[in-house]
Amino acid sequence: MEVMVCVMIISIVIMSLLQMQGNTNHIYSKLEDSSKINQYISLLISNNDYGFEKKSISLNDLISEFKVEDNLRRELKTIKVKLNYEELKSIDMSKSEDGSSTMVFELGKSMLKVDGASASLMRFSLQ
Repeated sequence: MEVMVCVMIISIVIMSLLQMQGNTNHIYSKLEDSSKINQYISLLISNNDYGFEKKSISLNDLISEFKVEDNLRRELKTIKVKLNYEELKSIDMSKSEDGSSTMVFELGKSMLKVDGASASLMRFSLQ
């Protein structure tokens, strides 16, 4: 009887440890995906040519001006991302006498989507 109780207790402990490991693996994979998308969004932040349009590009396009290793450049060429820009607010700062705007402040949101993960950032432009 004591052996059966001991086996039951050990099996419950082993099952709970396996469940904890599964949860930990799931959390780790989500953190890894989040880390990657944050790295990709930093590439978008550092490149002023992209982010104000809706298009599909490769990550290699975002780093075209940077010096990076060839292996990294080849890896980033295979990763396709979608850029979506949404204008949130446009403010006309000053108007000339003929009614045309001379300065427009635009607030928008750029969203970067990669394989089910996405991140967005606020963008400001002065035209």
